[in-house]
Amino acid sequence: MADPKGFMTTPRRDWPRRPVEERVRDWHEVYVPGALLPIIGKQADRCMDCGIPFCHDACPLGNLIPEWNDLVSRDDWRAAADRLHATNNFPEFTGRLCPAPCEAGCVLAINQPAVTIKNVEVAIADKAWESGFAPPQPPDRLSGRTVAVVGSGPAGLAAAQQLTRAGHTVAVYEKDDRLGGLMRYGIPEFKMEKRHLDRRLEQMRAEGTKFRTSTAVGRDVGAVELRSRYDAVVVATGATAWRELSVPGRELAGVVQAMEYLPLANRVREGDLETSPMSAAGRHVVIVGGGDTGADCLGTAVREGAASVTQLDIYAQPGADRDEEIEPWPTYPKIYRMSAAHEEARDLRTAPAADVDARLFAASTLRFEGDASGCVRSLHLVEVDAARSPLPGSERTLPADLVLLALGFSGPDRGDGLIDQLGLAMEPRGTITRDASFATNVPGVFAAGDAARGQSLIVWAIAEGRAVAAAVDSYLTGSSQLPAPIGPYDRPMAV
Repeated sequence: MADPKGFMTTPRRDWPRRPVEERVRDWHEVYVPGALLPIIGKQADRCMDCGIPFCHDACPLGNLIPEWNDLVSRDDWRAAADRLHATNNFPEFTGRLCPAPCEAGCVLAINQPAVTIKNVEVAIADKAWESGFAPPQPPDRLSGRTVAVVGSGPAGLAAAQQLTRAGHTVAVYEKDDRLGGLMRYGIPEFKMEKRHLDRRLEQMRAEGTKFRTSTAVGRDVGAVELRSRYDAVVVATGATAWRELSVPGRELAGVVQAMEYLPLANRVREGDLETSPMSAAGRHVVIVGGGDTGADCLGTAVREGAASVTQLDIYAQPGADRDEEIEPWPTYPKIYRMSAAHEEARDLRTAPAADVDARLFAASTLRFEGDASGCVRSLHLVEVDAARSPLPGSERTLPADLVLLALGFSGPDRGDGLIDQLGLAMEPRGTITRDASFATNVPGVFAAGDAARGQSLIVWAIAEGRAVAAAVDSYLTGSSQLPAPIGPYDRPMAV
């Protein structure tokens, strides 16, 4: 504990964002470059080095947060990078994309603003790359065993890296033309520039991991054939089966899924397209869904030059503070949070009808109406109570030339045939069934990440990838020294 009084003398300071007017004109990350390092040492000093650090339990990776806070406060970046990478394969991803349940579990958060754990994490990760503290770690010897990992999202990549470093020969199969899953084509560039992903992939290639892109297992290569060619298979395809909105007018042109819209915008950034065929430029956009995917659509539509953007959230607007009776510390509370995209929408006044920033809370979609050519032109909504029952007299209409459905995901997409060809057992909720060792009902086939857990956070996906790697390593060799931070039935802390 570098400064025993740091939490009493130093106020919380977050990584400052660039001015709204500047950042919405480009696709670079929203934070001020170089503005984190000058403040991060003092922020790390605020860590109390608790006797029982609940941030450990709040983070499924079990990140050694007090340890690397102390090392950062002492300016020992190499040791901090070692401690960070001891539990997290990709801290530059989580430091940018994770909602930081560790901060909700910070003991300081009982009566003060939490330590800026997420900012410290990303500062260590970036400093590690800048200083050469994240070299490839190829295995000393090969085991002679082979593993196929299906899916290159955070769970698949974490599993592949762990298994490669353990000495197994690993090939990652990805159906898209580029690696990264939702990190590549779902997460907008302004939240995480893809250079961070590309740099980590190059590290994995140098370690010996093989990658097979544009290869849909079940369609381009048979799933049974793949299983016969490898000693083990890890299914980490994610939960990409999106939820639908069955209301009148859903068939109208211009009513699309968020994950039809976001990949096109990302492909423009990759140079594949000059402009997106679903661009929001000059259109009145309504986003149905109040989660992170909806916020990603919001920031993207603002940058594309939408005439207006409104986001609908079926839940009531949460309060600014934790409700100690319903969501006591150290659980992750549902409070009012303003993402960078919501800040932009608020300052630019993109949604004149919104309750706050761009959002209409307690709003349920009734129907869509279109023009004579079959294109959507308006959305009818109604205000609802806590039980989602319509409130009489609250119906209203919003102009809508483009409607984006961001309602979450129910489980893995079965369209490629992988699940059915292998005969994998499924849960009633649409996820892959597995036992306590991450194994499916098919010998040698394991399931990890959102495909088996259901829609979750990136930090849980990485934890799943690390844990399934330990299970596969044990299956192949009889035992494993790889860490297994979680079990398949573990869940976030809740009341």
